[in-house]
Amino acid sequence: MKKIEQYNNLTINRDSVLLFDMDGTLIDTDFANFLSYKKAIQSVFQIDQEIQYIPNERFNRAKLKQIAPKLTETELERIIQLKEENYKENLTQTKLNKSVADILIQYSKTNKTVLVTNCREDRALITLNYHNLTNKFSDVFFRQISENGNRINKYQNAIESLSLSVKTVIIFENEKAEIDDAILAGILINNIINF
Repeated sequence: MKKIEQYNNLTINRDSVLLFDMDGTLIDTDFANFLSYKKAIQSVFQIDQEIQYIPNERFNRAKLKQIAPKLTETELERIIQLKEENYKENLTQTKLNKSVADILIQYSKTNKTVLVTNCREDRALITLNYHNLTNKFSDVFFRQISENGNRINKYQNAIESLSLSVKTVIIFENEKAEIDDAILAGILINNIINF
């Protein structure tokens, strides 16, 4: 896998299709996500401990269950709903990854550029709109869950849906599990740019 600073060694030609992850790759949303969760948790119930932000660690449902192990399913769903609502007021806490955004902006004029994210559609769109990137994508793929509730390999889904040749696909991703999925989908390891 190539690091972003080595991106210039990667050949992007007119046939290349660029797939971009959003959270943590194109845009750093971790702090905004944390603030949104924190306010939602405080709205639903009080916990004894102060919730601390840990840089470079995404606050998610698993972390929520660690700090509130007796959380009911109803409380969990309410917190998730409020977190999504709170996110709009924390958009100013999101930060564009300029080096990745520059690649997107440059190649959106000549190549197929695709957003492939596990983010919910509403949150992804308000984040992209806030950073003026919505119109830079040829196609967009948002969070999808299978009928049995399992997560879907977002890269396999995008490749199959768009009938792409894996040889032409270049991926920009920051999460190891998603990189593993990209490899499982047949993406060449040299075509995965990791941060």
